[in-house]
Amino acid sequence: MESRFCLFLLKPVALLALAGMLGGCAWLHHRDEPVYSENEPVIAPQIERRTITEADIDSEDFEIGAYAGVMSIEDFGSNAVGGIRADYHITEDFFTELAVGASRAGKTSYETLSGGAQLLTGSQRNLVYYNLSAGYNLLPGESFFGKSHAFNSALYLLAGVGDTEFANDSHFTVNVGAGYRFLVNDWIALHLDFQDHIFNSDLLGTDKTTHNLEATAGVSVFF
Repeated sequence: MESRFCLFLLKPVALLALAGMLGGCAWLHHRDEPVYSENEPVIAPQIERRTITEADIDSEDFEIGAYAGVMSIEDFGSNAVGGIRADYHITEDFFTELAVGASRAGKTSYETLSGGAQLLTGSQRNLVYYNLSAGYNLLPGESFFGKSHAFNSALYLLAGVGDTEFANDSHFTVNVGAGYRFLVNDWIALHLDFQDHIFNSDLLGTDKTTHNLEATAGVSVFF
């Protein structure tokens, strides 16, 4: 009887002790949890900022340069050509260009085969053209060299009118073409241009439309 009474008293004591131990563990677990602010991110991102320097067109919008290459004068072979250009950039997409170029015609196939016949004298073989063109930057973008070098560039279209002096005569000329501009820095640019200078000529006895193709490379500066 005595032993049963002792067990009856020990059961509540054991239950109270167990409850106290569980409560203590819960308090310790709650105390070890970190406290976060609602506005504080759990993980702070570490982003390394990269600085990229691009070559931009100078804000003055004027460009002047020189070029050289090859011009195929119809019926007179392919010959060296050179000239100067002056551009005004109206907007980022549109610009105007004034170009003056010169070449010297070679001999026709008839002159070569005949041996002594000359269709043109020495001074008559000089060709000089003056063009006023409108340009449109069709594909402006960037050219990359390696991972850290980016250069502004553009593929553009050209079309205009002008005058060509050839064989002691002046010819109204239409010029059409395309070019590629590559900016080395904010004031120097490299150019590759392909144009067709179209005018009528009756030099060989019949009036016909001649196509005089030109391929040039040049350099220009902005100021």
